[in-house]
Amino acid sequence: MLEMEPSQTRVLVVDDEESQRTALAGMVALWGYQVETAGDGMEALQVLESFAPHVVVTDMMMPRMDGSELLKQMKAQGSNIPVIVQTAFGNLEAAVSTIHDLGAFWFLEKPVQSSELKLLLSRAAHHGRLSEHAERLERQLSNRGVLGDMVGTSRKMQEVFALIQQVAPSRAAVLITGESGTGKELAARAIHALSPRCAAPFVAINCAAMPDTLMESELFGHEKGAFTGAVERRAGCFELAQNGTVLLDEIGDMPVGTQAKLLRVLEDGRVRRLGSKSEIQLDVRVIASTNSSLDFAIKDGKFREDLFYRLNVFPIPLPPLRDHKEDLPTLVAAQIEDLNRKHSTKVTEAAPPVMERFQAYSWPGNVRELRNVLERAAILAGEGTIGVPHLPAGFGGAPAPEPVQTDGALRIPVGYTIEQAERALIELTLDYTKNNKTRAAEILGISQKTLFNKLKEYGAQSATVS
Repeated sequence: MLEMEPSQTRVLVVDDEESQRTALAGMVALWGYQVETAGDGMEALQVLESFAPHVVVTDMMMPRMDGSELLKQMKAQGSNIPVIVQTAFGNLEAAVSTIHDLGAFWFLEKPVQSSELKLLLSRAAHHGRLSEHAERLERQLSNRGVLGDMVGTSRKMQEVFALIQQVAPSRAAVLITGESGTGKELAARAIHALSPRCAAPFVAINCAAMPDTLMESELFGHEKGAFTGAVERRAGCFELAQNGTVLLDEIGDMPVGTQAKLLRVLEDGRVRRLGSKSEIQLDVRVIASTNSSLDFAIKDGKFREDLFYRLNVFPIPLPPLRDHKEDLPTLVAAQIEDLNRKHSTKVTEAAPPVMERFQAYSWPGNVRELRNVLERAAILAGEGTIGVPHLPAGFGGAPAPEPVQTDGALRIPVGYTIEQAERALIELTLDYTKNNKTRAAEILGISQKTLFNKLKEYGAQSATVS
């Protein structure tokens, strides 16, 4: 997202000697950059107003306004454009001082070597885009209560945003906790987007949705022939996330055996593909998330305590939606805007009676449930205002008609969501099998692990509602 070709990058060359200025600008243009020039610092400030460069290359000694004063003026105006300073042999001490005191990106000694300048331009442009990206996210947060794809102006969400901003620039492992649907992956993506790694890959793996037999291969990769079905070499999530971030979603569901191997990878900073004899050096930031209490899993022997301490360096708890309902108007507006783009609808708002029901509802499925309700409503409404008739039957009011079993079949009333129908089918199947979960999973065509996760989710929702 942040990678740009030289043709998309603007460079301002500042030098009072016309021959050197022209030669330098011509060389930079040959590399594909867009170039403008200025004869001194004062002229450069005028060009900055209209050209908006990604990088400035300036001479140190110039009449009227030299390189140091130009940097001071840019800094006073709040500019974070990377500046490369050219200096003659006798001015190295001044150049180093300029870098240290005024925040120049780097300096080059005259005569400038083309290979050094080319490399520095690429690095400076990349650095400038990272700063620009982070500044844009910070501006979103301060102006609209938005951080990446997360929305919230409430005190609880502002506390979450503050934690994300504090930990993002570091290399620390982060453990994000919260109920299903609270936005744990969005928080992880926001951390990645605000970090120096934002131009590198972000790779997420759901530990709850992955069969135990494939977990290690997905995490660490495998060589051809490492096991039955391994017909080719495959990189794992850690390799794919090199120099970036890996999210281990629902880490509490990872098998204990795999946890031991993960701990070794985190401690050694190296990974070995299944079936390989060599190791790969890693530079990966690890974020983990869970919707369950790892304290209980540790006591039950289902989660390693040493791995917990390795992951829980910087915990970020996400509040359930019922604890920050004051964010509902902002969340609804943001979701409607996104859903209009997704479905080409023209919905403008949710009617006051709808918002009243939203405020009265406990939202056991949190922000994910809110989006599902709004997505259905936006499609039904098509345009204009979302009204009560566009909500699922019985939402926030009288209970919806119950599913009816007739001759072994399940009749689902109109107005039931897919999630409600799924739950009704699972409960009916368990009733049919006299609560034999193994048999029920076979009939439903899902794994026992998936069935247990669904039942755990239903139990949490029931506890929340009661």
